[in-house]
Amino acid sequence: MPRNRPLRRGAFPEIMPRNRRFHRIVSRNCPLRRDPLKARRFDAALLVFVLKSCTIFEHIYLSLFNNTQSFMLQKKIVAAVGSTLLFGALVTVAAASHSWGGYHWARTANPFTLTVGDNVTATWDASLRTAATDWATSSVLDLNVVAGKANPKTCKAVRGRVEVCNSKYGKNGWLGIASISVSGGHILQGTVKLNDTYFNTAKYNTPAWRSLVVCQEIGHTFGLDHQDELFTNPNLGTCMDYTNDPSTNQHPNFHDLEELEVIYEHLDTVNTALSSVFSAAGRAMSVGQDIDHNNPSAWGKAVKQDAQGRNSVYERDLLDGSTIVTFVVWAD
Repeated sequence: MPRNRPLRRGAFPEIMPRNRRFHRIVSRNCPLRRDPLKARRFDAALLVFVLKSCTIFEHIYLSLFNNTQSFMLQKKIVAAVGSTLLFGALVTVAAASHSWGGYHWARTANPFTLTVGDNVTATWDASLRTAATDWATSSVLDLNVVAGKANPKTCKAVRGRVEVCNSKYGKNGWLGIASISVSGGHILQGTVKLNDTYFNTAKYNTPAWRSLVVCQEIGHTFGLDHQDELFTNPNLGTCMDYTNDPSTNQHPNFHDLEELEVIYEHLDTVNTALSSVFSAAGRAMSVGQDIDHNNPSAWGKAVKQDAQGRNSVYERDLLDGSTIVTFVVWAD
């Protein structure tokens, strides 16, 4: 068998088309080099590792490939090098889910429509509308923003809906709160509260901070967690990322939408995103009670801390069998 024509180093992905075997094998082992959408699933540090691994893989393989005449031996080299370099990265990717406890709205078909109650002032309207439009690009859900049914001061939950409120909730340390009532893993109702006590300060009184926080808190009410909780890490280009600079983290990214597809892949026998929800037997489902979110002692037990060691997720079991889960975003 004649030796393959030498390839220049660093040629991938603009690999010479004449050597299709190399292109096919390396593309299969380093898919991120040919699919930028998949690359967006990685946090910055992991992405650097994977791409460097692919580059190392390419260089080693080029050297061995062009000096090995046996095709079967070439295939064995590919398998060994590729598995060694990429195993750790791929395992990490498989675990890189940011579902929030598996919580989701029950529904009988996709896409389903979730009603969002607008209880915010004019200062927040643009941010809320933008967030709703962004999240509605998901293939599994649509958002219908309507007039709210809550008093912004208390922002009580309404069955089958998400109520979004803003008010001066005081110097209690939190910038925003997302709360959901769940039963059997199904979300029954949700609320988002945005604390104007901090958003009226020089640091947070910007469109970028408003957009990030309202987008993130609404994302929690779908069952999404954060992609990253280290404020000093490079921005991931998603509102589901903690940051000190919100300029590039104001919208959901591809990984958020992809995660929603995973969360909502299966269907249910009931639809909890309705104002009137019934079980398969035709009986009305029990809906979680509400709590006073202005009172931190009512949040229940802390079950998770953020990277700064602050309690960030609370759970409180109620007498009707439902659980109130509260996600807290703290101000600096």
